[in-house]
Amino acid sequence: MYSSKERDRAQLEQEIETSGYQMLLRNLHRRNSFLRQFASWADVIAFMRSGTTKDLRKDEVLRPILTAHAEDKDPRWRTLLLAIFWLGLESIHFQRRGWDSDDDDRWQTIVWTFLKIIHRLDVKRRPARLFQKILNDTVQHYYDEIKKVWPRSSHEVLAGPEEIESFAGGTYDIGIAIFEFREEKGPEIRRLREHMEAGRISDADFLLLVGTKVYGASLSDYARELGIDYQVAKKRRQRAEATIKRFEEGIR
Repeated sequence: MYSSKERDRAQLEQEIETSGYQMLLRNLHRRNSFLRQFASWADVIAFMRSGTTKDLRKDEVLRPILTAHAEDKDPRWRTLLLAIFWLGLESIHFQRRGWDSDDDDRWQTIVWTFLKIIHRLDVKRRPARLFQKILNDTVQHYYDEIKKVWPRSSHEVLAGPEEIESFAGGTYDIGIAIFEFREEKGPEIRRLREHMEAGRISDADFLLLVGTKVYGASLSDYARELGIDYQVAKKRRQRAEATIKRFEEGIR
């Protein structure tokens, strides 16, 4: 699950740097002066992942994208928005793991719910805090979807009245959760990615460390997902950790 999700994210970020997507950005440049500071969609994503979800400048990015999507329904806009919101959706996936223990099903439902929110959003009716609005709606509508399949006993255990009230009434601040998730997990993922890109560890080592050390998957579950022996996975992780440790201790 963790390795496939990381691969999906990498492929998504590669796709949006192709010429067709760059043409969409250049078209937006002609219509929106704020977006002219961004030379690529990677720059847009970096801006959207900085600061907090309450930064109103993020509306200046989302509003023209959402307006363009409402006008032509080009599926590339939804791909771009998925890339922009990826970390936020990962945060929901992590925060709401108690609602559905199947990581893959939970992720697919969250993404599908997000895309439905994007499809029917009327940007004219929401002039500000679009980022937070979209994520809050994703949480609420995801709950509406998941409760349909909960047995009554599980429903009562997994979502008590206090938790439901915390977001259904609009008081659940997904922005804070995402900021904390990014602050907690982001630096560690970037550190491991730097070692991978420098060739110190392999892509497989990177995914193994992210899955088990950052996201907390058990090594036995991870090995089973990849179809490899537990001891093989254990030794691979130990070697990767030792390589990183030797390098980082050597530059101190």
